[in-house]
Amino acid sequence: MKTSAAVLWGTNQEWSVEEVELADPLYGEVRVKLASSGLCHSDEHLVTGDLPAVLPIVGGHEGAGIIEAVGPGVTSLAEGDHVVLGFIPSCGRCSACSTGHQNLCELGALIMSGQEVAGGQRITARGQGIGTMCCLGTFSPYVVVHESSAIKIRNDVPLDKASLVGCGVTTGIGSALYSAEVRAGDIVAVVGVGGIGTNAIQGARLAGAKFIVAIDPVEARRDSAKFFGATHSAANLDEAFGLITEISNGLMANSAVITTGVGEGHLVAPVMALLGKNGKAVITSISPFSQVDVKLSLLDMTLYQKQLRGSLFGSANPRFDIPKILDLYMDGIVKLDELVTATYTLDQVNQGYQDMRDGKNVRGMILFD
Repeated sequence: MKTSAAVLWGTNQEWSVEEVELADPLYGEVRVKLASSGLCHSDEHLVTGDLPAVLPIVGGHEGAGIIEAVGPGVTSLAEGDHVVLGFIPSCGRCSACSTGHQNLCELGALIMSGQEVAGGQRITARGQGIGTMCCLGTFSPYVVVHESSAIKIRNDVPLDKASLVGCGVTTGIGSALYSAEVRAGDIVAVVGVGGIGTNAIQGARLAGAKFIVAIDPVEARRDSAKFFGATHSAANLDEAFGLITEISNGLMANSAVITTGVGEGHLVAPVMALLGKNGKAVITSISPFSQVDVKLSLLDMTLYQKQLRGSLFGSANPRFDIPKILDLYMDGIVKLDELVTATYTLDQVNQGYQDMRDGKNVRGMILFD
């Protein structure tokens, strides 16, 4: 079938919205008509080249919609099912999935390759095959994905907001709940309060943190963070150090989550300085592939028994956590509606990312017909 899609043909270029040909689902695949796609910062990393990927590629990895067609061999889904697309496939059978680490599924090795889980490419444009971001490519109203990437959800969840849970919301909440292991009464610092950081704040609030410090140079984001659960805010790490010293009576924070737009090595030492004994720092931000230098006091790490951890998808299990978070949203506990600062058509995808760069958006979203 013919549809439209936003394609990235080269690094540091704009997204090109154009007509593409989408193949029918093959064995194990489904076609989904999407209601929405999130504008996640990770797709911006494709543009800048911070994330190595095979180009050209259809962007987008946060989507929700209704299954229109089912290929042969599909056992877990049917036409008419409402689904959220998980940006990491989860097969349920590999060693990672079977030990409760679906975010590390072995199929995840494919997500930057431009290939589909079942092999090959399903989209053609300008006479050549086009890859898809994270085996999804949600910058298009229709996608063909493997059933390992589609998670069935309850039918009464608004599909326009459900797409956010496929990456940013779950990554942020999980970074606090699972990666940082926030406990009731903790002091938590969140460094960078865009889309993922705002949800790390929600995760810390869900865990019962006593104080949550939002650290971001953009005043509007600091103000927004308070609505989602931040109790304090600071414009930079130096200001945060003094604030946390004061509110903790010198004991410092139990955990810190780094969710800046771009992860940079020089941030690690001052973030680690925000921690007290047994404190955990979690790196959720995407860093350039070439970023290998980190500032870190090893003596401080040893004497205070601090930990530095990486976090992919917030250490969450998509087939469990995506439906659970949507249940919490429907119960009024997790905020999704308020996350979306602005909505766009597919033709406005470049404007959406410019608004993100300018600090105007916490989260932007593409709405399809």
